Amino acid sequence: MFIVLPIALGFFLIWYSLSKLQPEDIVDIKHSFKTANYFWVALSLFLGGLSHVSRAIRWQYMLTPMGYTPKFVNRILSVFVSYFLNLTIPRSGEIARATTISKYEDIPFDKAFGTIVAERIADVIMLLLIIFIAFLYQADLIKEKLFSENSNPTKKLLILGGIILVFWLLYKYLSKSKNKVVLKIKGFINGLKEGVLSIFKMEKKGAFIFHTLFIWTMYVLMFYVVTFAIPETKNLPFEATIVGFVIGAISMALTNGGLGVYPAFVAGVLTLYHVSENAALAFGWIMWTAQTVLIIISGGLSLLFLPLINKDN
Repeated sequence: MFIVLPIALGFFLIWYSLSKLQPEDIVDIKHSFKTANYFWVALSLFLGGLSHVSRAIRWQYMLTPMGYTPKFVNRILSVFVSYFLNLTIPRSGEIARATTISKYEDIPFDKAFGTIVAERIADVIMLLLIIFIAFLYQADLIKEKLFSENSNPTKKLLILGGIILVFWLLYKYLSKSKNKVVLKIKGFINGLKEGVLSIFKMEKKGAFIFHTLFIWTMYVLMFYVVTFAIPETKNLPFEATIVGFVIGAISMALTNGGLGVYPAFVAGVLTLYHVSENAALAFGWIMWTAQTVLIIISGGLSLLFLPLINKDN
């Protein structure tokens, strides 16, 4: 159910989006696809590739303090595999990346996964920073997309308090238990802890921060350069790019790789900046299709080449 529902939601949104289009709208969107300047799309893919390479380099900075120096090729291919599997099972990519590097480099899974969790913490901080920048440009738009006007703050605080209480009780139980299963869980958690703490032990903190900034700069530029591919979007203001990127990034978590959601959400943002609905939808689909094809090809090839490159292991 966890796997099927996001995929089903994605295909439903695709059907719903297309069902509202008139024949002339479909012709208009096809025209945008045919006349788009794919140089900018190719540049976007190149920038995306640079972000993946940078992520593989950054990963080493957290593995080094624990005494591990995996081959760069195994790190980059593991990154590609993680993005590929996220298209099938939401958030499975982190587990797949840790499993892959553990298999081919003999790094304990829990420690590898801990470094990936630490990476995600840094990435969340960057996303929050970009969301803040978007707030500065269009506070009303972000509030409309991210927050419900009818939300109950008291209910949210009670739920949060309950979650904290459950985790505290669980922690107290685990810290005192001598059960074999519990001891294994504690060992796994300690491995995760060591991986997360590696971010504070690394010698090249400046390089880690540089690559974190570089990765997210590439993400934003990937979105920005594609605006030049279609005449209707090439004159978009900077705030439209930032807000569109934020909404697109958030939509990626709703279905597998943003299936059905990403084009619709991004199109919804662009129409607020006076881009026609058909052109906005064409932009969303061009952006999503190009990135998804890149992930499928790179991830599929990575699964093929990893055992070949490491056949001596």
